[in-house]
Amino acid sequence: MKNFWRCGWAALMLIGLAYGNRGLAQGVQVDPAVPAYEKVSGVSGNLNSIGSDTLNNLMTLWAEGFQKLYPNVKIQIEGKGSATAPPALTEGTAQLGPMSRKMKPEEEDAFEKKHGYRPTQISVAIDCLAVYVSRDNPVKGFTLAQLDSIFSKTRKSGFANVETWGQVGLSGDWDKLPMSIYGRNSASGTYGFFKEHALGKGDYKDSVKEQPGSAAVVNAVANDRAGVGYSGIGYKTSEVRAVPLAKDHTSPLSAPSFDNAIDGSYPLGRSLYVYVAKKPGEPLSALVQEFVKYVLSQEGQEVVIKDGYGPLPVGMLQKQRGMIE
Repeated sequence: MKNFWRCGWAALMLIGLAYGNRGLAQGVQVDPAVPAYEKVSGVSGNLNSIGSDTLNNLMTLWAEGFQKLYPNVKIQIEGKGSATAPPALTEGTAQLGPMSRKMKPEEEDAFEKKHGYRPTQISVAIDCLAVYVSRDNPVKGFTLAQLDSIFSKTRKSGFANVETWGQVGLSGDWDKLPMSIYGRNSASGTYGFFKEHALGKGDYKDSVKEQPGSAAVVNAVANDRAGVGYSGIGYKTSEVRAVPLAKDHTSPLSAPSFDNAIDGSYPLGRSLYVYVAKKPGEPLSALVQEFVKYVLSQEGQEVVIKDGYGPLPVGMLQKQRGMIE
């Protein structure tokens, strides 16, 4: 077991030298074929958004742009975690439910029981769920199995427990340094996504320091030389490194870029969503429909890039627009 770890990490570090930590794709642009938003008349009222912390900045920026077009619209945004979106939509306390994961079947069932139809899922941006280390940490990357051994106490991957940086191939004064592990709380969609895709639905270690928000995870790692944590790529700062990941020890390291998320080579790529309550055969309210159309427009997707996320490909955008029309 020890030989596997040493050899696996040596291979990963060599691959890392070739790939490097390129981070996000440079020169990301919205496809010029994506239509610009066309303002309409008669849009006013109050719009409530309750859900994901990961999307909190995005929702705020979209709201600001939308309100410039429609000064008579008031938008309230609450971002405490994806788990708060389904009950808010179900009970009607919000018209928009931003989530960094898909709704669970039981959440959709609760909505359908009350309304008689399923909520509508709209993809709005591409994210790389990134694994962060301090900026001077020389580790080149991780496989999903290695992340499981670092973060999980059940270790569904079947590999040995990892507690120090020396166990992942670092030497010198890193060798005996214990890892400081950071994550989100259970209300977070990011917590659930990482649990499912990196830990194989296993249980987190009790030593994971849960943080109240995405930015808090990154900030904690930035201030802890031994730190490692996960958060959306839109929260990356110059004080941390988002390291490349590999599906397994035979796969190349893949940088957390949007192209790599879309083609599947980056194993923790994901869509970000906004859920709405659209009754089949009936249109959304003008206020909700125009807001979603703005999000899926040239201007709305430029906001996605501004906030550090990836815009949707034009074909995917067209499909999303068709879901609300």
